[in-house]
This record gives sequence, C-alpha cells and structure tokens, in this order.
Amino acid sequence: MLSAQQLRGVFPAIPTPVNPDDSINAEAARALMRYLLKQGVDGVVPLGGTGEYGALSRAERIRMAGITAQEAAGQIPVIAGVLDPGYHDAMQAGKDFAAAGADGLLVLTPYYTNPTQGGIRDYFLRYADESPLPILIYEIPYRTRIAIAPEVLHELSKHERIIGMKACNTDMWHFLRTVAGVDESFAVLSGEDTLFPLHVAAGARGGIVVTATLLPTAWKKIYELAREGRTQDALALHRSLIPLMNMAFAETNPGPMKSVMDLIDVHAPDMLAPLVQADPALSANLRVELEKQLALFERKL
Repeated sequence: MLSAQQLRGVFPAIPTPVNPDDSINAEAARALMRYLLKQGVDGVVPLGGTGEYGALSRAERIRMAGITAQEAAGQIPVIAGVLDPGYHDAMQAGKDFAAAGADGLLVLTPYYTNPTQGGIRDYFLRYADESPLPILIYEIPYRTRIAIAPEVLHELSKHERIIGMKACNTDMWHFLRTVAGVDESFAVLSGEDTLFPLHVAAGARGGIVVTATLLPTAWKKIYELAREGRTQDALALHRSLIPLMNMAFAETNPGPMKSVMDLIDVHAPDMLAPLVQADPALSANLRVELEKQLALFERKL
C-alpha cells in the first residue's frame, strides 16, 4: 500500500501520447515510461491536466493507467489523476484505475459547483473512506477557482488514507501556512515547476513536475540540492531552466512539450481537442533549448 514515506523526490506529470484518431499511442506511452525509469524518477503521475484527462474517453483513461502501471512493474509508484467534478464519477474512476494497477490517486478539488470549505472537507473525507487506494489532494485554484483553506488541509492530513497533496497554489503564504500545520504522516508535494526549489526549501518532500518528463536528471539534481539545504545552488540550477519553462508553458500544456518529445524517443505530437499542436516557431525554439539542456545534463550529471 502506497504510503506518505514513498512520496519523496521527483514525480513527472506525464502527457498521454495519442494517435490521430484520439486513441492511446501505446508504443509511445511505453517508450516514455522506459525513458523515465532509466532516468531514475521516483514515481509518475499519469492522467492529470498534462495527461489531457478531460479530453480522453473513460476507456482510454483506464487504458493509459494500465499501460503506465504495467511498465512501472512495481519499481516506482503510479499515482493516477482523478479530475472528474462529481463525486460518483470520481469514485468510479478511482476504482477503475485501482483495477488497472495504479498505486494511488490524485483527486482534484471539486469544481464548478463552488463548494464551501466544509463541503470540500466532507468530499475528501468521504472519498478517502470509500477509495480503493490512498489518495493525494490536488489543489490547483487557478484552474478550479477553489482554494482549500490551510486549516481544512490540516484536518484532512490526519486521515490515514489521505497521504499527501499536490500543491499548485502559487500563493507562498498559503503554502507556508499549509506546511506548518499538516500531520507528520502527510506529504506536501510541489505542483509548480516554477516554484519547486522554494517549495522544497519550505517543506515540500518533492514535487509533481511537468517538465521533469523532458529533463528528469536536471529536476532530480534541483531536488537533491534543495533537500540538502543548498538553496542558492538549487535556485541557480533552476534559473538555468527558466527559458525552457517559459516556452513549455507559453501555450497550454502539454502542446509545446509534446512537440519536442521525439528528442527523448517518444514520437507522439498529436493533441486532443480542444487543444492543438504548438505553434511551429515556438516548437522550433523549444527544440533548440531542450537539445542544449539534454546535452548539458548528459555531459555533466
């Protein structure tokens, strides 16, 4: 059973490789997993926003969870995203992903209905009680328009089956207050590539990092430096990735990233509606930057 103790290090949020007919490109998905395993990542998170959860059919989501789990083969945890807005669909997704081999679930804050803080608390407590797998809370208020109060997160962190969270709240004061009061058994993971070393320095035990799909070695080094208290060194290395991050997020993720993944031998640039492939000029510039960074880290680390 997945525990908070395993929620340490770098967990790439992985895209879903697809074919032109919107089906999973299984060969590319397996190639991506082989690459990440070879690079020594600490876990993977399929089927989040980066995985285009909302655009996939339910059957293809389950298939992606299964492919990821098969390739992981117990070597690293697979934490599948659950991004449904309604409780019953979210619970069914969790059961399906558990049956497909996932180790944990990343459950999104319920959105659109604008719940109260009490409603959010009750939602996660009920989900944790009924879930077939341990869960992580996924807080991303710039997508859901709902932030979870630190005091509610403190309460939820005491539930034995709520083992952590992906913190995508860019408000550092909110982050600091959250970390200050969560249970020792609860792992706060950074969900922001742009704030990752600061989050680790402030108490995150690792992170769910989008561009770690492309450069896992670089992000592992940033994590190690920050964890060792070498914050300035971690920030300096992180600063060198700002051009890549700027381009990777210049259009809606994962469009730019998918357009250059052939550089890591994953050939699947197609996107799912309503997202489209990245602008060719942006993709070309990102390709140059990624080639430079891959060469740098392959040589030095």
